[in-house]
Amino acid sequence: MTRRFARLARLAATCTYLLIILGAIVRITGSGLGCGEHWPLCNGRLLPPLDLPTVIEYGHRLVALAVSVLVAALAAYAWWLRRETGIGKRETCPGQAAYVALALLILQIALGAVTVKLSLPPWTVILHLGTAMLLLATLLVAARGMRVAPPLRAGLTALALGFVTVLLGALTANLGAASACLGFPLCNGALIPAGNYLQHVHWMHRLLAFALLGYSLWWAVRSRRRGAWWVVALVAVQITVAAAMVLLTLPPALQAAHVALGAAVWAGLVLAAW
Repeated sequence: MTRRFARLARLAATCTYLLIILGAIVRITGSGLGCGEHWPLCNGRLLPPLDLPTVIEYGHRLVALAVSVLVAALAAYAWWLRRETGIGKRETCPGQAAYVALALLILQIALGAVTVKLSLPPWTVILHLGTAMLLLATLLVAARGMRVAPPLRAGLTALALGFVTVLLGALTANLGAASACLGFPLCNGALIPAGNYLQHVHWMHRLLAFALLGYSLWWAVRSRRRGAWWVVALVAVQITVAAAMVLLTLPPALQAAHVALGAAVWAGLVLAAW
């Protein structure tokens, strides 16, 4: 039974990862209002006319629906396991992780509705992504099994650094600051940019990414965990893609890859920390 629970949690986590990537594609293609300001309907209809922006946004909503069903089923299954079999009554997982995931899902749905109703203000988009990342982390923890030890201080620090880096990346993208720093690794040829706040936001995101790479490398050497070395590799690839994205003036495919790798780094941090 617990194996079924773990499989269900992994499926929900996989769909959540896909949802994060689709959310990025919605932003990159400017399809955030592909369904107008209607929610949960799309342009006031259950099956709207399918032009490209509408297809992208509607596809994002359908995956969000699938995630909702899976997370609700996971929470219900955790409750059933505790009630009928006694499994999990003394452990923090699967019950608490599944219930936290359900709470995060409800918050995510509310933020999605607010984001659409307010016509995509950056702060709601960033909160929406942050909640999705926390949901992904919670599902990954639930999928690890019944007995999950809490992460050590080094793992918690890596998680915090990774989460802040992801959120600042979302802020950089949604403020239109992705093109504020030309060249790589410096920002417009300067170690400390003297321009407007968009350059400072972009530069801070880069500095956090470099810090995450350095800290992950130290963590991997110190802990000798295979998962930590995977994180080092993912962060290195992520920085390489980011460099190519800046040097090639932000091609959409690289923007989507940047988000996909960012979510993979976050997932890797969660798995390595636990």
